[in-house]
Amino acid sequence: MLLFPGNALVQQSGIHRTDLQRHDLSVSGHESIQVRVDFEAGSAFGMHSHPGEEIIYVLDGSLEYEIEGEQPVILHAGDVLFIPAGKNHAAKNVGKVKGSELATYIVEKGRPLLVMKKQ
Repeated sequence: MLLFPGNALVQQSGIHRTDLQRHDLSVSGHESIQVRVDFEAGSAFGMHSHPGEEIIYVLDGSLEYEIEGEQPVILHAGDVLFIPAGKNHAAKNVGKVKGSELATYIVEKGRPLLVMKKQ
């Protein structure tokens, strides 16, 4: 599930999100948020962006990431990826078993964490 403004919840089929921690940073107006995201085999999350940087560490499986304007990349357990602030990106599990990532966001406080790209 993903939190949007006004505490609206959106559930993606085959994707489970576990919020781990959230802390204010020493940089005024910014916070860090860390979550675990589990992708069932074949599940995908469409193009979206964040109001800050995202740092991904793949925990399990094989996940494909597409950053707008770049070639898709497949990452495996132990691989990392940096996504610049505001850059649209998507993720999907291309393996035959569950895939998981640890996502750390360094974002502007008070803004929606996730903005889906309009089609």
